Amino acid sequence: MNVLVIGSGGREHTIAWKLLQSPQVKKVYCAPGNGGTAQIAQNVPIGVNDFAALAQFVKDEGIDLTVVGPEDPLLGGIVDFFEERNLPIFGPNGRAAMIEGSKSFAKRLMMRYNIPTSAYESFIDYESAIAYVREQGAPIVIKADGLAAGKGVVVAETLEEAEEALRQIMEESIFGEAGTRVVVEECMFGEELSLLSFVDGETVKPMITSQDHKRIFNDDRGPNTGGMGTYAPVPQMSEELVDQIVETIVKPMAKGMAQDGIPFKGILYTGLMITEQGPKVVEFNARFGDPETQVILPLLETDLLEIVVATIKGELDAVDVKWKKGSAVCVVMAAPGYPGDYPKGQLIEGLDRTGENVTVFHAGTKAAEEGIVTSGGRVLGVTATGEDLEKARAAAYETVQAISFEGAQYRTDIAAKAMRHQNNSR
Repeated sequence: MNVLVIGSGGREHTIAWKLLQSPQVKKVYCAPGNGGTAQIAQNVPIGVNDFAALAQFVKDEGIDLTVVGPEDPLLGGIVDFFEERNLPIFGPNGRAAMIEGSKSFAKRLMMRYNIPTSAYESFIDYESAIAYVREQGAPIVIKADGLAAGKGVVVAETLEEAEEALRQIMEESIFGEAGTRVVVEECMFGEELSLLSFVDGETVKPMITSQDHKRIFNDDRGPNTGGMGTYAPVPQMSEELVDQIVETIVKPMAKGMAQDGIPFKGILYTGLMITEQGPKVVEFNARFGDPETQVILPLLETDLLEIVVATIKGELDAVDVKWKKGSAVCVVMAAPGYPGDYPKGQLIEGLDRTGENVTVFHAGTKAAEEGIVTSGGRVLGVTATGEDLEKARAAAYETVQAISFEGAQYRTDIAAKAMRHQNNSR
């Protein structure tokens, strides 16, 4: 089979890398891809939202399957566009993808299906939002309702921070249309967890657990980012807890959406907070997470192509999804200044110095005459696998220290919390 992967980040590099391990895959194309995908696949200079050009390329090149990485084209209806032309594609349609595209829409579904989440209100009027925040007090969570590249969430510790967040989102429109409506939520306390699942309507096949590190600096300080690193599986989360999440959250969401005529087919990403009252939903996403994909797929034993095809056909229940033993750790190397303004075009050195069981997934990179250079905020995701978390973590950081570009920044505490949990339980 010939496969087209849509997107240009570390997630898409990882998907392409995993698909190429399938004996059924002949060639992978990436649109538009990055400096890393160019080394294993064929990059195609078509934007992720140019549906007509993408569909025409699929027809011209005899592409058998398209896999969508990022959220923008999913929300834009690329799956609907392709399905209308009988072109096989993996991902939820535009209506189902709204579970990520509108936080208020997702909240309404959760209330409708009795799925545990935080109390909330949504607002389109700035003064009403300010009044509500002052009434509730801090800490409190302010979210832009729409897509904001993972940066539209502010956990405000004080009223001043909350009011400033509302002013920037609603008055200054720092997230554009995504901030026309805001969702204000109670602040939940506990440990965060990501559980991604393959879903073909009502059948749910959960993946291994993972934990993202959203803040830019060590000890979860500084502004939110798209994710500075992750690890899988999460040792402090029991199988019983995962089963509870699947039965009380993921399956009811899939079943409810199907009954409401908006069946979800693709990757349902459930972001959770494990509170004293039990697991509660922080957010749903409609695709693979980034950088969660970089630690989940290296541990997937079952052929990814087999799972994807079965999901599209509604035959996921017939697939036995298996996982490798061991752990994976991904450390993101970011450009200086990220998540704010950052330079581009800096030469990356040391990419040939990867250790054993280490794969460097490219995100914000491109090929230039002098070599691979930076072209985004999150530049690389250095992923290592090992028989346990300690070995995987050590291998990842050893390779991170061998790679360099001017002003590179990365967290040094990825998976450190899990290591402490693991050591305390021994």
